[in-house]
Amino acid sequence: MPIDYDKARRLLARRDPVLRDLMRRHGACGLASAQHEEPFTALVHAFIGQQLSAKAAATIGRRFDALFPAARPTPESVAALSDAQLRAIGLSGQKISYVRDLSARVRGGVLDLPALSGLADEAVIAELTQVKGIGRWTAEMFLMFRLQRPDVLPVGDLGIVRAVQRVYGLRKVPTPERLTRLGEPWRPYRSVACWYLWASLDNAPAPK
Repeated sequence: MPIDYDKARRLLARRDPVLRDLMRRHGACGLASAQHEEPFTALVHAFIGQQLSAKAAATIGRRFDALFPAARPTPESVAALSDAQLRAIGLSGQKISYVRDLSARVRGGVLDLPALSGLADEAVIAELTQVKGIGRWTAEMFLMFRLQRPDVLPVGDLGIVRAVQRVYGLRKVPTPERLTRLGEPWRPYRSVACWYLWASLDNAPAPK
C-alpha cells in the first residue's frame, strides 16, 4: 500500500515540533520521486553510491545506465559486460565483484527480487544481506526508496546522525539506542521523518 504522505505529515507534525518545522521548510516529501522502479537496477545503483558523494554517484549511475540504451539492465546483460567495461564507467574492482555476485544470485534464483515486496522489513534485510556488498544500510535504503516502506529508521546512517544532532541541539553524537528512542513517536512513518532529516542537510543518504 502506498504511503499516505498527508497523513504522515499530520501525525509527525502533531507529535514532533522539530519535524513540523522541517516539513514547513522543505515542503512535500520526496521519497516517492526518488525511487527506482526496477529492483535489480536499484541495487546496482546502491552499490555505485557506496562511499561516494551524491554527485559522483549520479555521474557513474548515468554512465552505467548508458551501457543499456535500448532496454533496462538485467542480470544477464550485466553479466555479459567485461570487467574492463565496468571499470571504464568508474566502478572499482570491489564494486564490480558486488555486481557480479548480485547478478549471479538473481540469475540462479537464489535471490527472488520480485518476492521481496511480499516480505516483512526484517525478512527483506535478511535476504538482501546475503549478497556480497549489501549490509544493513543498503538494505534499509532499498526498503525506503524501492519498496516504499513507511517505517524504516536507519540508525547507522551518518546523515541521520548528523541531522538529529543538529536539529535537536544535542551536545553529543546520538547513539543508535538514543536515535531509536527519539524516533519512537515517529512510528509508523519513520521513513518520512528520515527524509526530512536528510533534507535539513541538503544531502543525500550517507553510508556508514
